[in-house]
Parts: sequence; structure tokens; C-alpha cells
Amino acid sequence: MSGALTALVEAELVAPPPAEVMRLVASLAVPEQDAAWLYYGSTLRTGDLSGILDFYCLTHRPIRRGLRGLVEAILWPEVSYQEVDLDGVIYRAKVATLSLDRFRRAAEGRTLDTTIWARFVQPAQRIWSADPASAAAAAQACVAAVVTAARFAATLGPDRGTASDYWTALFRRTYAAEFRVENAGRADTVIASALDRYAAVLPLAWRQGGVVFEVSGLEFRVERRQLPGWKLVSLAGKPLNIARLAKAAFTFEGAARYAAWKIQRHTGIEIPITPFAERYPLLAAPGAWWRLRRRQAEARRER
Repeated sequence: MSGALTALVEAELVAPPPAEVMRLVASLAVPEQDAAWLYYGSTLRTGDLSGILDFYCLTHRPIRRGLRGLVEAILWPEVSYQEVDLDGVIYRAKVATLSLDRFRRAAEGRTLDTTIWARFVQPAQRIWSADPASAAAAAQACVAAVVTAARFAATLGPDRGTASDYWTALFRRTYAAEFRVENAGRADTVIASALDRYAAVLPLAWRQGGVVFEVSGLEFRVERRQLPGWKLVSLAGKPLNIARLAKAAFTFEGAARYAAWKIQRHTGIEIPITPFAERYPLLAAPGAWWRLRRRQAEARRER
């Protein structure tokens, strides 16, 4: 059965993406240091390429030792915002970068973090890889993420229920544990996008993950032994994500352009990006906020 899960995940990874996504990644990938690029998230589910496209760039960089390695171990990944012009159309990407080794450890549940396995239990596509070995390693990590997430679904789900019951319990709890803009109800949208897929994945992942269960029709019954604990993971969720947001405030490449695009998309108001704002987005933020409020007030008076 483990072979069936690997085959299912690999089929998703090699599904042909839109040509624009392929071209975008080809323009951003650095063959000398990157191992693989994975595409995931809401635009993959909806096909709406006018939004932000989410990628993980997995690199060959080894896990660092010492203080810097400790910081990376807790506050990964590095995040950047990229805009790429393809035949006159601007495509926008948010790229999370971390080492393939770090990605694999997180996918296997060897950290307190939910970030990787909660996202890569969902369908993803491998857009680019440096070589067959890197492609295979990225795929193995994605399979591990599915198994880890399924084991936590057994922990958090009911004693007896449908596959949807277990996945809903998992996604609602992980959304609640992380410091995210979306509320826990977003879990229902994620599952609804591929109900049959999640139903097929659950027993395969449970068997590979050593979860003891029985099947009766569409219902599963789980024996709660040797399952991962949730309390410590849940307690660590928000502090980890808040710390990462704080780090991103100083290291998020393209943060000013990203914020300006989000403001324009949601309010219709364009905030010009000065060289100062590009270099010092935190210092420029109060001025940008003041300009936004002034433009909003002007728009109200013109009505």
C-alpha cells in the first residue's frame, strides 16, 4: 500500500501545470543551488493566476550548525515576493526558501511545526528539479508530509467517522494553531476542493504510518495507540508563527511591493513604492498607512 500512496503523490507532483507557472519558475530557479520547486496553495486549487502564486524553493544548502543554524532551525523559511513579466502580463509569486533536508525533517514530523505537513498533505506540483535524485527526494518528503498529517488526523479526529471527519478535524485544528489570516472554517474549503482525493489518501497514509484502524463502509474506526501527541505542537504553533512574522518584517524581500499590491487588490488604491520604502519597508509603513487613509477619505468625499 505504501507504493500506492507514493504513486498517488507522484502523479499529483508531475501533473502538467499552466505554461505560465512553468515559465515563471524557470525564470526564478537557480540551478547551481536549488534542488526543486514545489507549487501549492489556493491558486493551484482554483487555477486563478491573477492572485499570489505560492512556491517552496528547496535548496541543496546543508543544515547549518551553531547559532545561525539554531535560528534557521526555528525560524525558517526565508520568504520573498517576486513579480515576473511574461509577455506583458505581471505574475506574482511568494517564495518560501529552505533546504531540502530541513523540509524533509519537518515533513516527517520531526519538529513541533505544522507548517510543512499541513500544507503538503494537500495537492502540490513539482514544477522544476535540478536532477532525478532531487526530484525523488522532494517527492519522498511530500509523501512523508501526507503520512504525518494523516497520523495527526487520527489523533485529532473522532473514534469513528468518515475520511472527511478526520481531515476536517485536522485542518481546523492546524488553522487554529497557526497565526493565520484565514479562520479555521477555511478547512472546509480545502477539503471540499478534492473530497474523493482525501478519502483515497487517508487509508493509504494510515497503513504506511502504522495507524491501526478498521473500515466499515465509508466509516473508519481508529485505535488510539502510538499516535502523535498534539498538545505541545498546538502550544508551539502561534509563538512560532509570530516569531516568523517578526523575522519576516526584517528579511522579507519585496515586502513593500507585496503590501502595496495587497492594498491595491483589496481597496483599489495604488500606493507608490519609493526606493526608501523598498529598502526600509518597516520605516516606510506609517507613511504608507497615512497616504492610504487620506486617499480613502478623499474617495468618500467624492462620492
